[in-house]
Amino acid sequence: MAVVSKKIPAPDKVKVNTALLSVSDKTGIIELARALATQGVRLLSTGGTHKAIAAAGLDVTDVSEITEFPEIMDGRVKTLHPRVHGGLLAIRDDAEHQEAMKTHGIEGIDLIVVNLYPFEDVRAAGGDYPTAVENIDIGGPAMIRASAKNHAYVAILTDPADYAELLEQLSSDGQTAYAFRQRMAAKAFARTAAYDAMISNWFADALSIETPRHRVIGGVLKEEMRYGENPHQKAAFYVTGERRPGVSTATLIQGKQLSYNNINDTDAAYELVAEFLPEKSAACAIIKHANPCGVATGGSLLEAYQRALACDSVSAFGGIIALNRTLDAATAEEIIKLFTEVIIAPDATDEAKAIVARKANLRLLAAGGLPDPRAAGLTAKTVSGGLLVQSRDNGMVEDLDLKVVTNRAPSAQELEDMKFAFKVAKHVKSNAVVYAKNGQTAGIGAGQMSRVDSARIAGLKAEEAAKALGLAVPLTHGSAVASEAFLPFADGLLSMIAAGATSVIQPGGSMRDQEVIDAANEHNVAMVFTGMRHFRH
Repeated sequence: MAVVSKKIPAPDKVKVNTALLSVSDKTGIIELARALATQGVRLLSTGGTHKAIAAAGLDVTDVSEITEFPEIMDGRVKTLHPRVHGGLLAIRDDAEHQEAMKTHGIEGIDLIVVNLYPFEDVRAAGGDYPTAVENIDIGGPAMIRASAKNHAYVAILTDPADYAELLEQLSSDGQTAYAFRQRMAAKAFARTAAYDAMISNWFADALSIETPRHRVIGGVLKEEMRYGENPHQKAAFYVTGERRPGVSTATLIQGKQLSYNNINDTDAAYELVAEFLPEKSAACAIIKHANPCGVATGGSLLEAYQRALACDSVSAFGGIIALNRTLDAATAEEIIKLFTEVIIAPDATDEAKAIVARKANLRLLAAGGLPDPRAAGLTAKTVSGGLLVQSRDNGMVEDLDLKVVTNRAPSAQELEDMKFAFKVAKHVKSNAVVYAKNGQTAGIGAGQMSRVDSARIAGLKAEEAAKALGLAVPLTHGSAVASEAFLPFADGLLSMIAAGATSVIQPGGSMRDQEVIDAANEHNVAMVFTGMRHFRH
């Protein structure tokens, strides 16, 4: 129905006689305008779009000639006029609307092509407050909403990707179908919603409003997926426009389309490896099911990869490999020996690309940089009927005031291993226990309901790795161990000591801290408190 109360049905086909073109992104607009003109469609336009179409030699009318009102206030007011919005909102089959159009000199507009000021680009480029405000589009969203509301008679296009389908619609009889107009209207409302979400979130950030009354998160469809976390689930990947280097901004150099689980795991891997500065050391993280099974630093990427793999070569099969430096040929040669789903790095050399190309299905992503682990941001998680939104966990162990709480202070090497282990533990599902030694994980226990069990599993993993490597004792002997949350009882510490740990790093804050400290002193174990927890669920 066009108007339910008046029982006016929506027509299936609508002839396009007049089109209004007003775009910021002029991709394909001249070709579209020329095709419309060929079909005898009258062209209306504004500002820069009008100039571009006229320069192409096409007959186009400036909107100011229709409104009989000039564009004013630096272009802020040009289409906000009854002769524009009346032409978009009029119900063509309503006699009263027709009479109003005749009385006020309003002509119907059957097609409108609009895209918006590039607020997202200005924000991503770090534009200041006045620049951002000036790039908030007003007339564009107003026309989009008006025409989308009246999609019974008006076709609204907001995306150059839809121009070809429009022309196909018009090719036979110059008309648009109702189903097409419906789909374009739905897309238009989604576009303005995402645009307004970007603006409202920018305002909240600029004004330090941590919990705005309304929080909206918008995204643009990047790709539809074969399925979601499981084959019976539908899924798609949307990008928010945040220019944080990672899986959403990376270039797929080769390989199959990334799956839902690939994207989730690759994001976890790259965020983890970014904790390690590439100018200080090469680093590699190997991820399975969003948890690391091996992380290491080294003098080269090859060394870092080999050390990360040594932690748990069994679990690494079919995993995600993240690197903090440009993938080189030597590392690529080693990686392709193991079945791997995804490699992500800031870049890859031509030689490395050629080597990876031997594995046609292996996905290679170049992210163009590393995400800043200290950068602010938001993360969100859906719950039934709601959305949990929080600031990104950007706490860094280097920025914390570490407090030695035991009689024995850690050695310089133990302290380095503690920091390494705590960095990794930040990215392990709770309850998390990570053993580390000489810049290499020795054992990782993830996602257990009991911290004691996480400690035991990590120790068991270390024992299995030692057997595989032919070591006399596991790497946990003489290691540092990190817990992402406080140790509530001494039993967890005792399990860590049993695995061979000689130093412990944890947030502290338990009612039984002293009990845990006493147990550490009894075994001559050094322990430091960070004062910061890193729960991850």
